[in-house]
Amino acid sequence: MAERLRTILGHLNSDAVISPSPASSGAVHSGLQSFRYTLDNPVLSYEQRKFYEDNGYIVIRNLVPKEKLDVYRERFEQICRREVEIPGLTIMRDVAIARSEFVPGEQAVTKLQEFQTDDVLFGYCELPEIIKFVQAFTGKEVKAMHTMLINKPPDPGKKTSRHPLHQDLHYFPFRPADRVVCSWTAMQKVNRENGCLVVLPGTHKGELLQHDYPEWEGGVNKMYHGVRDFDPNAPRVHLPMDTGDTVFFHPLLIHGSGMNKTKGFRKSISCHYASADINFIDVKGSIQDGVEKEVFEMVHKKLVARGVDPTKLTMKDLWMLKSRDVSLPLN
Repeated sequence: MAERLRTILGHLNSDAVISPSPASSGAVHSGLQSFRYTLDNPVLSYEQRKFYEDNGYIVIRNLVPKEKLDVYRERFEQICRREVEIPGLTIMRDVAIARSEFVPGEQAVTKLQEFQTDDVLFGYCELPEIIKFVQAFTGKEVKAMHTMLINKPPDPGKKTSRHPLHQDLHYFPFRPADRVVCSWTAMQKVNRENGCLVVLPGTHKGELLQHDYPEWEGGVNKMYHGVRDFDPNAPRVHLPMDTGDTVFFHPLLIHGSGMNKTKGFRKSISCHYASADINFIDVKGSIQDGVEKEVFEMVHKKLVARGVDPTKLTMKDLWMLKSRDVSLPLN
């Protein structure tokens, strides 16, 4: 186990493995190994594909230019100042902030979700530099399924800025999991001090596990479910990243983030993509049954306000509302 962790850390420190460079070796070597989690593509090298196959994630350095991220940052601030209103947008706040303290501004907002109707923020999801890597996991035809801009706040002393270890597939009623991938881009320097991502390499090869709210003294943010049973001795790798660095990871990879111990907010932007050929499944009676009920409870008021009867909708209907086709870059 220790040897494997040293190998992983060695890859993380190797520019040859995680730099965004063309990879003519991908097609040449693909016949030497049967790849399950990546597809033949012109952007990932054989070494990068092998690393993702083994570990369930890959970091690409300097992928998104700062000037593009500044556009999304400004849009986020406009939303926080209530200068623009985005249909269907979900604005989330930290559980430790009392309702009486809610004020307009980024201090009150910890996350934006479902910004697929906003062309400015959705511009991230259609960046050619992102999409060319996404297609290495999903195939050519791509759908954006779930969008987030995360504004991790300084921890108020109750450790509520943590995100418990979890698997993203827990929230998704679509398959196959191997044709789903998350793109997560640092909008600023992230490290262990402000709560960078932490991953359990290789856990994408396992099954979807039971999730529940962790029993944390300071409370847990809404929908911040955590894996109930996993190997506590499994190696963990923290992912410090610079502005524009992007990690792509599998939806079964166990991951989370630590608390933000700084006085500033830590921003990132992400999108979950899936092949246009995905299939929706019925999660009733499965270990995802609870999350389905919670999702409908969360959106009930919003749907009624829009004149929609929630009892007439399925999880597939909700996810079709959240998803959006991606305009592909011209070859």
